[in-house]
Amino acid sequence: MALGRNTAVGIDVGTHQVKVIVGESDPKNEKSMPRIIGSGIAESKGIRHGFVTNVDDIAKSIRTAVSMAEKSCGSPIKKAYISVGGVGLGAIISFGSVATTKADSEITELDIKRAIEESEKELPNTYIQNRKIIHTVPLEFRVDGKRILGRPVGLKGVKLEVKVLYITCLSHHLNDLLSAFDEADIEVLDVTASPIAASLVTLSKTQKIAGCILANIGAETTSIIVFENNTPVSMEVFQIGSNDITNDLALGLKISIEEAEDIKRGTGRIGEFSKRKIEEIIVARLSDIFDLIEDHLKRIDRNGLLPAGIIMTGGGSNIHSIEELAKVTLRLPSKQSRLRFEGNIKNMQNDTEWAVCYGLALLNLTDTPGDDFKPLNEFKKVSRFMIRFFKKFLP
Repeated sequence: MALGRNTAVGIDVGTHQVKVIVGESDPKNEKSMPRIIGSGIAESKGIRHGFVTNVDDIAKSIRTAVSMAEKSCGSPIKKAYISVGGVGLGAIISFGSVATTKADSEITELDIKRAIEESEKELPNTYIQNRKIIHTVPLEFRVDGKRILGRPVGLKGVKLEVKVLYITCLSHHLNDLLSAFDEADIEVLDVTASPIAASLVTLSKTQKIAGCILANIGAETTSIIVFENNTPVSMEVFQIGSNDITNDLALGLKISIEEAEDIKRGTGRIGEFSKRKIEEIIVARLSDIFDLIEDHLKRIDRNGLLPAGIIMTGGGSNIHSIEELAKVTLRLPSKQSRLRFEGNIKNMQNDTEWAVCYGLALLNLTDTPGDDFKPLNEFKKVSRFMIRFFKKFLP
């Protein structure tokens, strides 16, 4: 039996694991959270720091995870929404301005479209020449030099200016990832940046309006996305993750990687090892991660200024005392995210590791969150352009 119209498949290809979620929405309540009717997981092979190093290997991993999800939901999977992450992701802000076109100087959707197109033209060629734009997010509009709250359509003015956040991905990385899905016989319906997908199920509207940062601590990378006024204003990916903690423990304690991983997760036997030494090793590497985050917040003038604080997700966020260390280092409120799933969750013991995957399902099964990010997606082009950008980002 084929999957119905009210279902969506999300696939998250991480450095450590490939995860698949099959979500089903309630047609009678489009704003309800999707029910999970299938899930699958497999070890990632052929990928490092988010870069595909072997297309054949990662294609096999995708097929393995998809096969598990097919068995759990009882239906074949041929199409999916996927995430892209890793150090190939990037973000840059650009500005554009145009003269209004109507004789009475009233601003139209066309003027907004032209202003955003101008901002794209202003992107430095040295930055954009090997990248593809994944998301285009207007951050601010000005009419005749005055900042406008909300949509400028219908206002009158001679000059319209826009400030835009572009989230991009290295072209060759994205092409390799798409090739892997093609080899796995999965049609890619759309691509979403991992931090955005994760934010949909880990952050509340209240947090995003007040100002917060989501940190997804993965195996080999840590991605952050900063929200203010319900809009993503900055994104960054660092080439450091929870595997670095495991490696430090293995070296510091002279034990195997497997034993170090168990100790990091709190499931291994400490035995003859000093608990204090273990904590010192873990804290030292976590401090490196939070120092990078603090440096980024300083660059965008948000250090110590996000009332809703830092919310942590991903496999590396489950380390004991991580909340307190983040609070002290960043001088911000700190908490670990917790997701609540409904449905078939037998493969999903650690919910924070599934945030990206579940976010992909939510993005494409509800009529509010997804629409805000789809326009100007590289895979949607400009044809579905502007109206939905001016809805709030979440219900």
